[in-house]
Amino acid sequence: MVGFIGLGIMGRPMAKNLLKAGVELMVCDINKEAMDDLVQAGAKAGTYAEIGENCDVIITILPNGAIVKSVLFDEGGVAETLSAGKVVCDMSSVTAGESQYCYERLKEKGIGFVDAPVSGGEPGAIAGTLAIMCGGDEADFNAMKPYFDILGSSAMLIGPSGSGSITKLANQVIVNLNIAAVSEALVLAAKAGADPMKVYKAIRGGLAGSAVLDQKAPMMCARNFKPGGKISINHKDIKNVLDTAHTIDVPMPLTAQLFEIQQALKVSGHMDDDHGGYVQYFEQLAGVIVKSDETV
Repeated sequence: MVGFIGLGIMGRPMAKNLLKAGVELMVCDINKEAMDDLVQAGAKAGTYAEIGENCDVIITILPNGAIVKSVLFDEGGVAETLSAGKVVCDMSSVTAGESQYCYERLKEKGIGFVDAPVSGGEPGAIAGTLAIMCGGDEADFNAMKPYFDILGSSAMLIGPSGSGSITKLANQVIVNLNIAAVSEALVLAAKAGADPMKVYKAIRGGLAGSAVLDQKAPMMCARNFKPGGKISINHKDIKNVLDTAHTIDVPMPLTAQLFEIQQALKVSGHMDDDHGGYVQYFEQLAGVIVKSDETV
């Protein structure tokens, strides 16, 4: 049996894909509605301790590293009932140091740990096409591979514990700065009087084309900021990037500016918007709204 802890925007569809593939699942989340939904889909409900006792593989996908450590190691946590030979896989976006802490603590008990954050957002979680970046021991990665093949289109072991988390931080720099660049460019187009959706269609086949452009430009033009990846989660990730970079003396001026953009959106109440909502920061600066009646 597999334990699955964390049934949010990403976790719920991921857990459902495991169920659809015939995996016996025990789930836990503080959201009762999410729990009821998964139980109706065929999962069993369990506490952290029950999951640790009954499941050979435990997957967590939670908002931050502090919550991951609490779920695993606090009183009544998963680790209390885990036995040697089991594997814990954390698919949350956390720092490498937080992943390495979990790895070392579990390794003392003979329990494997893989940090395996994902990229692809809610659409990838629903479709089972996530990119999964992993750190840990090869034997534990191999134990997780059948589940990774259900949840994603690619899974790679990057290196030792923490390598997956570092890779995700690098991913977040590229994705979030790309969204900010798309935002700034479409605000320029709109202010100059061009239809931003037609601008998107004109440039998507050239060097400016990207998965980010294809996913976010139509959302911006439709004023659709329903979250697939909340600004609040990405704000946390970018803070983790900067904290990590400062620790190892890597200057990141563009990422630092992005963090301040996120801070401004926090002040103006947009943290629950999709990160395509970065466009609202640039719109406020320029006094223009990016919108179009044109469809994809």
